[in-house]
Amino acid sequence: MNSFWIILFHTYWTKVKTKSFIITTVITLLLILGLTNLQSIIQVFNGEDEADKIAVIDNTNELYASIAAMSETLQEGIVLEDYVDGEAEAKQKVEDGTYQGLLILGYDDENLPQASYYSMDITDSSTATGIEAAVQAVKGQLAAAQLNLSGEQLEKLNEPVEFEHIALEQNAKTEEELNQARGLVYVLLFLIYFAVILYANMIAMEVATEKSSRVMEILISSVSPIKHMFAKILGIGLLSITQLVVLLGVGYISVTNTEGLSSLDGFLGFSGIPAATIVYAILFFVLGYFLYATLAAFLGSLVSRIEDVQQMITPMTLVVVAGFMIAMFGLGNPDTTFITITSYIPFFTPMLMFMRAGMLSLPVWEPVLGMVILAVSIILLAVFGGRVYKGGVLMYGKSNSFKDIKKALQLTKKE
Repeated sequence: MNSFWIILFHTYWTKVKTKSFIITTVITLLLILGLTNLQSIIQVFNGEDEADKIAVIDNTNELYASIAAMSETLQEGIVLEDYVDGEAEAKQKVEDGTYQGLLILGYDDENLPQASYYSMDITDSSTATGIEAAVQAVKGQLAAAQLNLSGEQLEKLNEPVEFEHIALEQNAKTEEELNQARGLVYVLLFLIYFAVILYANMIAMEVATEKSSRVMEILISSVSPIKHMFAKILGIGLLSITQLVVLLGVGYISVTNTEGLSSLDGFLGFSGIPAATIVYAILFFVLGYFLYATLAAFLGSLVSRIEDVQQMITPMTLVVVAGFMIAMFGLGNPDTTFITITSYIPFFTPMLMFMRAGMLSLPVWEPVLGMVILAVSIILLAVFGGRVYKGGVLMYGKSNSFKDIKKALQLTKKE
């Protein structure tokens, strides 16, 4: 057992100290900090107190004041200025950068507001949308006046309809609970996807690297293949936990200290998540990692050159991508027959069964059955993978893809 722990911690410590791991972690941390503080960063570059100035030519001599007041109410950061020197001069000042854009106001055939907005390009849609909303609001007021509607009648007209969606199924999740669960499921699906892609690839690469240096022959002579394989898997697993704890910890602190987000409960609707959903998230994440990590380890043992690793694990990567895409579709339709059936396929179970357990009121036996399927699949894959691993790590030369599995099994029988 000592050899198992030696390989495990050697794998972990060697990877933690690598420049690639440190640089990847730092870059990811910077991305997290950047995304959670994006609004503050934009304000720094744009000038926090600098508003977009829009020149307004009011051909009606009546609309400017109302639209300027409405714009100030609806959206901050936009200042409308009455411009009287002519359209050509105003467009020139937009080109010079004096104004962000030019708004020309007029009346249509029904004596209601219409507008044209000029800017250097149409990529900045937020400013145009804000101005359009102000013009639309003023148009609504004038139309109401023409129809002799009172302010109360206009407010009643624009009042949103009361629409409540009620499930008849017993113990079904409410709309609020469903939205909360969807936020957690969405985040966990990405975590499972990227963890499998990144760390399973790392395991395959680690095995192939040892083979290319001929270290594997010495290790296998003193440590059983199963013990060596799972020492690698757990070592990379500890590495992934270390990186995820750092990233999620920094992300949590950054979110809680961001203006407008006083706690994580307000982020993506995470407040009131049932404890069972969190337990399912952890269990399916761990089981999914072991399933794909075991597969990656014995696939990595079939190649002798590091450059062949990507070719060998490409089918596994495509399976992960397929499961992720099905899960994204299932977020909107988690109770369809197709999602239900595919959630029992082992390589899709970590994502699809967790998604169903998080968003639907499933009987306990369904997610438990999913976990049993995963556990049995991991055991079978470990037994088969150990046999392939034992012969595969002794194979050298050019890889012939999955035909090498048969060759690796033949080498194992000769041992």
